[in-house]
Parts: sequence; structure tokens; C-alpha cells
Amino acid sequence: MPEEVRKQTNEPQNILEMRGIEMQFPGVKALDGVDFFLRAGEIHALLGENGAGKSTLIKCLTGVNHKDAGTILFDGKEITPTSPQNAIQMGIATVFQEINLCPNLTVAENIFVGRKEFKRKIINAKARELMQRFHLDIDVTRPLSYYSTAVQQMVSIARAVNIESKILILDEPTSSLDENEVQLLFAVMRELKAAGMGIIFITHFLDQIYAISDRMTILRNGRLVGTYDIGEINKLQLVTLMVGKDMENIFDLHPVQVAPDAPDTLKAEHLGAPGPVADISLEMKKGELLGFAGLLGSGRTETAEMIFGANRPTSGKVELKGKAVVVKKPFDAIMNGVAFCPEDRKRDGIVGDLSIRENIMLAVQAKRGFLHPLSRAEQNELADKYIKALSIATPDAEKKIGELSGGNQQKVILARWMATQPDLLILDEPTRGIDVGAKAEIQRLMLEMCKDGVSVIFISSEMEEVIRCSNRIVVMRDGKKAAELTGPFDSETQSKILQIIAEGGEAS
Repeated sequence: MPEEVRKQTNEPQNILEMRGIEMQFPGVKALDGVDFFLRAGEIHALLGENGAGKSTLIKCLTGVNHKDAGTILFDGKEITPTSPQNAIQMGIATVFQEINLCPNLTVAENIFVGRKEFKRKIINAKARELMQRFHLDIDVTRPLSYYSTAVQQMVSIARAVNIESKILILDEPTSSLDENEVQLLFAVMRELKAAGMGIIFITHFLDQIYAISDRMTILRNGRLVGTYDIGEINKLQLVTLMVGKDMENIFDLHPVQVAPDAPDTLKAEHLGAPGPVADISLEMKKGELLGFAGLLGSGRTETAEMIFGANRPTSGKVELKGKAVVVKKPFDAIMNGVAFCPEDRKRDGIVGDLSIRENIMLAVQAKRGFLHPLSRAEQNELADKYIKALSIATPDAEKKIGELSGGNQQKVILARWMATQPDLLILDEPTRGIDVGAKAEIQRLMLEMCKDGVSVIFISSEMEEVIRCSNRIVVMRDGKKAAELTGPFDSETQSKILQIIAEGGEAS
């Protein structure tokens, strides 16, 4: 597939035209003459690796950033949004990956916040009607925090619809949703599309792009690669265009072979706690990668947290490297060679205002004890070692971690735990919300650690990843181990796992 940018025509159905958009940050040209065209009544995927310019382009459209050059036409008229509120007033609404509503307010209040002309009874009635349109029969007088992430996403979209937006921007809306919730969101998106709304869809899930989008625009290094109809290029061509090199072997990954007589790293028997996990037993050998599959809420994360001591089990026992241990808190786990990269890296992983060096040092310093601080020279040596080993994109170790892309933040968290030289590494959704190239790098790093003798528990909602990398797969359902599958795996494995999740099964 040639990668030169194809010519665009000023078609009358374009609701949005962004022409020649340029944006310069100190030392970086974030956007270099980018064109983007959105039609009324279409779902248009905006794609590219982290740092490609997607977020900057959207920020120019929504008034967060002010472009240095180029023009924006909305409904045929040139606009210059001065702020997100100004963009909303024009009819351009954004729903971010991280819900930016008020959890203490009711669902109805969140939908109508800022519109004081409505009385409570009226907004409750209108909110009920609006949520029913979204196939949700919920109590709109309850606080937003009462509901799941999926419902909160729908409330964000309902607010955008309520203010009569003509353009809806969805930034990674499915990253925290299970398959049923994704399908509900897609049904709503199709209804909005049929009503004439133009939808910009930003996601790293390739399957979802092909399931819901009409067209796609690809950016790379701040430049436009091209705009394509959805059936025009396949997934391999798409990834190649995004990354800029032949990615035919990007996912040519295979589990590391584990010797039958390899020593045990983990043996957990009948772990349980009221509610999240009823009863689960696990065994892992040195250098083995154990995948966890299952829907959100199936008990995957809760099991990992029990092993790490973030949640204390009320029953069962744990052995690490053949020794019985009592893990009451994460520090106990760290001192016994267990490391844990949490599901929500922004909330539980990174310390955004600290540097990359300081973030990498946290676990090593905790293990060593704060009465024995690492010298600055030791910190610099360790940070530089892992920045190089993990190809973390940064000018130096003193850059704030909050300024990095999601993929590079994930690498820093991984570096933090690699520096502790763990025997068991638990990775909970390490590839969520990062681009396809970074996903492959994280998976390669996992497998390299297995070669070095580290045992890895890998939790992911992307079943293809789990199947590709795992020696064995534990399928979780309703807080229990529904089944345990042993590799090598084939093309039928995914269907088998889905059937187990849907129907239950016996652990084998």
C-alpha cells in the first residue's frame, strides 16, 4: 500500500475541514501541515502511535491548544475555538478516556450541569428519557459514582447529545469496558451516526476500528499519512502505515519453553476473600508466563492483588520459591520477590510530578529501606540502564513522567519493578491504552524476562495477546477459576475461551 497522502476534495457533506494545521512546541513540531476531514453521519477513526499528533490535533479543534497555522471550517464557516467550553457552545463535544464528570453529582445533574434554567423535576425527567434512548434504565437521581465506568461513559455521551453537538469526539472510550459494554456503546454510536452526527473515534483496538468505523485517518510523527475507506487496507497494512516500517513480524512472538523439572516460583492454594474471589489455586514454574483471561469483574485483578498483598485473602495459603509466606501488605510481597504493575497506571502506578528517575527508584528504595537511601550516582546509573534497556523515549531521566506518552509511562513502571530483580512479576493490563508498536515492545520485554527466569502473570482484556504469549491460561469467571488451558495454543483457543466465559466450566 503506497503511503503518500492522497488528495482530498472539498465535498459538500464535510461537516468539519481542518486544513494545513501546524502546532509547534519547544523543540518539537507536533503537527506539520495536517489535513483532516469529517463528514456528517460518519464514524471516522483517528489513528497513530502515541506521539503521532492525534491528541494535539483534537486539542486544536477543541480550543485547548491554539494552532500556529492552518484553518478550521465547521459547517462551512471558519472557526477558532478559544477554549473547550467555547467548542462545546459551537457544537463540538469530547468524551475522554478518563471520565471528567462530577462523581458526587447525580446522573441528571451531570447531564444538565451549567443549565440553570431547568428545575430538578424537569432535568430528572429529561435525563430519564435521554438514558432510555441509550438503552439504559437507571435511576438518574443517584450519584454518578454509584455506577460503573461503562454507565459513566454513556452519561458523558448523553451530555454531549443533550447540548445538541454536531461533532462528538470519543477518545479511547472502550479502554475500560467489557465486550458487552463495548457493543452497547457501538449501538449508541450507530444511532448517533444515523441521526447525522459526525463522530471522531480514537482507539488502539484494531478490531474495533474495523467493526465500527467508516473511514480512518492515520498520523505519524505529526504528519498526515493518509485517509482511507475502512475496507481499503487490512490490519497489517494499517499497522505498517502507523509505525512506518514493515511490521509483518511485529507479533511473531512465542512463549518461552519451560523445562518440566523447573522449580516452582508460586504455589497458591484455595485463596479467597468474601465477594471478589471465592476460591482459587495456582501453580507457576520458574520462567513461566501464566495468562489470565476473563471479563472485567471476573476476579482477575482481585486475584493478582491478593498475591501481592494489596487485598488480604481470608483463606488459603501461599508459597514462594518453595517457602510458605504470609503476605499481609505489598511490602511483604516486595521483600519476597514479587512485583506488581497495576491496572490503572495513572491512578496507582506513576507519580506524575516526579521525574522518570524518581519513579524508577521507588520500589528499589522501598526494598532497601528508607534509612539507607540510594545515592544520586546509584539512581542515575539505574535510571540510565533501564531507559536504555527499555528504549524509553526521553531526552533524559529528569523529565517528568507525566509528560511521557502512555506507552513510555508503562515502560517506566516496568523498569521500576525490573530494578527490584523480582522472581514473580504481575502485569495487570500493561498494554491498555498504548499504541500497537508499544504493545509489541511490552510483550517482547515480558518474554525476555521469562528467558531470564522471571515468572510472569499477564492479565489482559485483549485475548489475542494472552494466547500469543502464555504457556498456560487461567480462565476466570464470577470470581472462580473456570478452566485452565495448557499450550501450545491454536486458532480455536479463542473460541474455546469465549465459550468457557459464556457457559462456565470445570477447572482442568
